[in-house]
Amino acid sequence: MTLYSQKDSNIRRTWVLLTLFLVLIIGLGWIFSQVYQNAAILYFAVGFSILVNFSAYWHSDKVVLMMTKAKPISKENAPELYNIVENLTITAGLPMPKIYIVHEQAPNAFATGRNPKNSVIAVTEGLLQRLDRTELEGVIAHEMSHIGNRDMLLGTVIVVLAGFIAMASNIFLRSLLWGGGRRRGNDKKAGIIFLIIGVIGAILAPIAAAIIQLAISRKREFLADSSGALLTRYPEGLINALIKISSDKTPMRVANTATAHLWLADPFKGQKKASWFQRLFLTHPPIEERIKALKGLAI
Repeated sequence: MTLYSQKDSNIRRTWVLLTLFLVLIIGLGWIFSQVYQNAAILYFAVGFSILVNFSAYWHSDKVVLMMTKAKPISKENAPELYNIVENLTITAGLPMPKIYIVHEQAPNAFATGRNPKNSVIAVTEGLLQRLDRTELEGVIAHEMSHIGNRDMLLGTVIVVLAGFIAMASNIFLRSLLWGGGRRRGNDKKAGIIFLIIGVIGAILAPIAAAIIQLAISRKREFLADSSGALLTRYPEGLINALIKISSDKTPMRVANTATAHLWLADPFKGQKKASWFQRLFLTHPPIEERIKALKGLAI
């Protein structure tokens, strides 16, 4: 069995959530097709989401690096960081990722890329300045686990699906303002019912999509934490790194909602003391819960 075994319960829960995502898209497409009495809408919804995902799969890493203003570095620029990444890559049995640095003082890191052969690990300047070697190893192991667990592809898929649902719902609601969805003949009553369902679905679907998207993101963070700890066999390294990162109040200039889920820790520092309702909209699990889970590992 490899380090990145598909038997982990978090993976099963993730695929359940992803299935719900696809069911949501198909259901939304079906409702809209009933309102407009056009089955082609359903086929378009499914086909377009697949097409957009395929495009995002190939170009997501370039977009993320551009948005975060990350710059590539070589072994000569950061020999300790390069050696840590190289050693963990060998231990994990993964290809060597490209290494980038983000010129931010807030300590953080992320991984991106469409697959392990085209992967990227990026760290901020603040991370290199504030963490010691064991803590830095814990962080890099976490990001290597995202690569090994194929989280970059999954993250790209769910972001695009969520965006497509929001876009489709917006188009539907706007079309109603121009008189779309009207039926003629004996099925007017059914048309009104589907119209009401369609409006409700168009309003609630983006919210449901966002909740599912963020739930998947949180599950993958727990999985990367545990996989990273298994990789280094020293959970305390990542635990201490999380404590330092969460206690640092330096704002991150490149932080935005589109890439927030990629970072090791929430770049908006919004995961503390959240109610159960607020937690539905967090990109990361609360730091206290991540630390508790890491302390419970028997390595």
